[in-house]
Amino acid sequence: MLRTLGEVERRVLWLSTAIIDQANRVRPNPEGLKVGGHQASSASMVSIMTSLWFHHLGAEDRVSVKPHASPVLHAVNYLLGELDESYLSTLRSFGGLQSYPSRSKDPDPVDYSTGSVGIGATAPVWAAIARRYVDGRFGQAGRGRQFSLLGDAELDEGAIWETVQDPMVAGLGEVVWIVDLNRQSLDRVVPHQAADRLQGMFDAAGWQVLTLKYGRLLEELFTRPGGDALRVRIDSMGNPEYQRLLRCSPEQLRDRLPGTGSTREPIAALIAPLDDTELRAALRNLGGHDLGALLHAYDSIDDTRPTVIFAYTLKGYQLANEGHPQNHSSLLTENQMRDLADRLGADLDSPWGRFPDESAAGLLCARAAQRLHRQNPPALRPPTVPTDIGRTPGGTANTQQALGRVLLDLTRQAPEAAARIVTVSPDVSSSTNLGGWINKAGIWSVAERTDWFADDAETILHWRERPTGQHVELGIAETNLVSLLGELGATWSRWGQPLLPIGVMYDPFVNRALEPWSFGIYAGGQSILVGTPSGVTLAPEGGAHQSITTPSLGIEQPGCTTYEPAFALDTEWCLLASLNQLGKPDGTSAYLRLSTRPVDQTLAAVPTDPAARERRRRQVVAGAYPLRRSEAPAVTIAAMGALVPEALAAADRLAALGIPADVVCITSPDLLFRALQARRGLTEGPHGILDQVFPTDRATPLVTVLDGHPHTLAFLGTINNTPITTLGVTHFGQSGTIQDVYRHHHIDTDSIVTAALDHTD
Repeated sequence: MLRTLGEVERRVLWLSTAIIDQANRVRPNPEGLKVGGHQASSASMVSIMTSLWFHHLGAEDRVSVKPHASPVLHAVNYLLGELDESYLSTLRSFGGLQSYPSRSKDPDPVDYSTGSVGIGATAPVWAAIARRYVDGRFGQAGRGRQFSLLGDAELDEGAIWETVQDPMVAGLGEVVWIVDLNRQSLDRVVPHQAADRLQGMFDAAGWQVLTLKYGRLLEELFTRPGGDALRVRIDSMGNPEYQRLLRCSPEQLRDRLPGTGSTREPIAALIAPLDDTELRAALRNLGGHDLGALLHAYDSIDDTRPTVIFAYTLKGYQLANEGHPQNHSSLLTENQMRDLADRLGADLDSPWGRFPDESAAGLLCARAAQRLHRQNPPALRPPTVPTDIGRTPGGTANTQQALGRVLLDLTRQAPEAAARIVTVSPDVSSSTNLGGWINKAGIWSVAERTDWFADDAETILHWRERPTGQHVELGIAETNLVSLLGELGATWSRWGQPLLPIGVMYDPFVNRALEPWSFGIYAGGQSILVGTPSGVTLAPEGGAHQSITTPSLGIEQPGCTTYEPAFALDTEWCLLASLNQLGKPDGTSAYLRLSTRPVDQTLAAVPTDPAARERRRRQVVAGAYPLRRSEAPAVTIAAMGALVPEALAAADRLAALGIPADVVCITSPDLLFRALQARRGLTEGPHGILDQVFPTDRATPLVTVLDGHPHTLAFLGTINNTPITTLGVTHFGQSGTIQDVYRHHHIDTDSIVTAALDHTD
């Protein structure tokens, strides 16, 4: 069996190397730019991936493949019959195989999108939680292990350790990480990569730690006289010295390997009987390239806790650039490719040969393909969420409070939809108004836990942990939150069970979570991210907790619609519209930027006529609505979010000065920008909202104001090519009252009036 598996291993090595060679050396390249690819990084993963796909994995297992090993994944899929030969020459071409594994863009099966270092590696952990959540609530989510194949350099990423240490992870026995420990980064051989320290960190977090350092050839050599000295010598030498030995001639190796101390004589005597081929093979016989050692490690996995396997490998294994410190992006020459083809039994001029059907290797591939065949579950359509709950808020309220109120309303008015909602928070549930929802829905936990404060009369927030709960509470790690959010938002495509995930965090920290949030959307996760409270409106908190750039982030994020409502009813409508876009093939994510500023809800002037109310709702979810119209406006004030009261106050003062002003409430600069692009023919989509809110016959100079960077709304002036003044926040804030802080940033009522007068005098 190992002999046949080794034959498949050699073919996978050849195919993955040839895929990159075709993209760079063979395919026409009129621009002359290097296409790129990572032959050395792929080679170090070949043994691991061959042993997994062609022997160990089952149909329900899922694997995240390190970004630079994407050609290995395509080679494996090709041998399994899951990828047409025509794609093998299309790596990094338009519409071809992607640079890194992509669930949404690659033509062959990809379980996890990777490419953002550290983020793809952690995704299977969060998918394990998402699978357990789905299985506990709706059933039929299957079983199977969740594998991550990651490079050792990825262990430098903070996302790795934020995930490893989360208390919820320690019980996930289906999680298995395999670290490709090749001891090289992009630029160099890492001199002091303390594998023992890394292993200790995993062990301290409750993980099973398995180490594959040496293969069978070296282990057998260690048992001979002088073997103990050889083990000590190799164990104690630094990574650069070991890598340099790989580049030595046999004569140099026999001189350098024994060293200069007391071990020299016994090691020299040990290796003297070995011929050059045996000596070369023994030095390279690391555990991550020993198929038997790998299979034994898989059989040793403890299913009661997560497992990490440290597999020692060589970057560029069996390639001409093997072990070279600058081999990360180097490419084999034509002569080197021909030499490799001769050694591996391939043909450079006809590189895509499969095994004969009746050969041992062909039969092994066929059996693996049959074993790994996965039936995609029928995807359920998510339940319809109502577009309007019917309440018209009065009194004073803020948009953050509206979030919690809508969730509770849905449990009564749309229980089927509410049952699909799952909220996630990084230890800020009570301070973001999720308390009522949590009391109603409960906390999700793998097993039910005792609430020791259930009988405490002073306890308001009830922490009932059970498998049927609908809120997941994580530690203070925003990266973990959005990573889990992305996987909860992908359950519709993984297991056919749509969820409606809502993640809540303080808006200033959205920037911290931006990369994994964006990558989750790219990978097909559909969810709602709520940033609250936001802006300098959070005046007493000071500059560090006052977000500035987040309003424009929503515009710039593909696959996402951003809203920043001013009133409670606007928040309800935007949230309901966003929920209706989740959990389906054509769905999208959403980002809501909310505030804790109390606002008089009568300022919203919600129409009482049902048809007029519905028209207002449609405008709200399309991006904007006219909040106040003057008979013959001289200026238009376009305001967003918490600054709408200042805009209305400015309009009142301008009217007293004889300068009539329209006031437009912006709910989504994102959708308005898309409408503008559609009207120009640059994209497809509706654009009627522009004519409703900014009709040409009412075109006047514009003053825009928001609690965020002013460029967010600067494009509004191009709708009708009108003069525009943009007010907003451009520098770090200070603590103080709202009035103090607004005045400091020139977004107060006085500043709006002044800007309008500059246009009308």
